[in-house]
Amino acid sequence: MVIFIDDKLVRIVSNKKFKQLHGNDFDTMIDARLESLILNKLHGHVIILNASEATIEKFFKLIQQSNDVVYQSVTIVVENKPTIETQIKNFYKVVKAAGGVVFNEEQKVLMMYRLGKWDLPKGKRDDNEKAKQTAEREVEEECGIKVQLREKLCTTWHTYTMGTRKILKRTKWYKMNCTDESKMQPQTEEGIEKLEWMTEKEVQTALINSYSSIRYVIDQLKELKEKNEIEVL
Repeated sequence: MVIFIDDKLVRIVSNKKFKQLHGNDFDTMIDARLESLILNKLHGHVIILNASEATIEKFFKLIQQSNDVVYQSVTIVVENKPTIETQIKNFYKVVKAAGGVVFNEEQKVLMMYRLGKWDLPKGKRDDNEKAKQTAEREVEEECGIKVQLREKLCTTWHTYTMGTRKILKRTKWYKMNCTDESKMQPQTEEGIEKLEWMTEKEVQTALINSYSSIRYVIDQLKELKEKNEIEVL
């Protein structure tokens, strides 16, 4: 499970996946069985070992109650990942969404400029709608194009506040091919100011002014390309 809390990465990892991690990737290592979890220990890239449900509750209370969180990312290693994921979801109202990374015939990626940042098209799921249907509908509505759905790329979770409610949005991401851009235009009522087809280099520049979750999606796309599981980028 990959969650972006205030645009910072929190990753939940099972003990089985722990062996694939490298100690050099972390600045701070905390063993939840041996030491208490306090805010001033959360610096840089943090890994928390042997985390229990009590550890998870403590961590989320700490970051929700403080404006002084300075970590760059947190990886939490747990024994029972499904149980922990359910626990985290219960802290929030879960909203489901889907979106896409869209390519044209020149293998350029469609980026949108919204609310002062570069973003990817996505939106909330309608009732009785499958994630693939949501992804295709939202991309076509927001961009005024027609698309063909391809491979699933990844799933991200990110948090935000709506009034007094704490929201956890799950977004499933898909690779798409644009089949018709003759009527392409930004959906201005959704705050989209402009759309732009970008080369790989241009995407990397745009990501400087974007969200961590969007950078993560593009990174996952690159990893799939390196594994020869997709054909582009």
